[in-house]
Amino acid sequence: MAYWLMKTEPDLFSIQDLLSQKVSPWDGVRNYQARNFMNDMALGDRVFIYHSSCKDVGIAGIGEVVKTAYPDHSQFDPQSPYFDPKASPDKPRWTRVDLGFVEAWPAVLSLARLKADPALAEMALVQKGSRLSVMPVSSGQWQHILGLKP
Repeated sequence: MAYWLMKTEPDLFSIQDLLSQKVSPWDGVRNYQARNFMNDMALGDRVFIYHSSCKDVGIAGIGEVVKTAYPDHSQFDPQSPYFDPKASPDKPRWTRVDLGFVEAWPAVLSLARLKADPALAEMALVQKGSRLSVMPVSSGQWQHILGLKP
């Protein structure tokens, strides 16, 4: 099993939305490295759901990969904000995965708390200039963060 962190803006999609839907496609990723990470995900991989661009920035809960990478249909829809005119059904450029709900945390584990923890100094999330919406988390980092859960 591998571990990941996926960022979302909670006014668009939050851990509470995943809770209510139980399973949801994770679409709209338009960064090649983030897409490649999603392509590497396997069934059962665990994911920290990270709320960004909001008042309480940080990890809000956990999801699980329940369907591996497949074409993100929004790339073909001219009405979608994620439309890509260079993509075609024969040659899709973007993928998505489906996530299932695992747990919502009672409070967000803040980015400030994560950055202040020396054990997480090598984590991609806390590195200066790291803006990826999908990133791997090492097994050690995952276990350490679970120990910090609010």
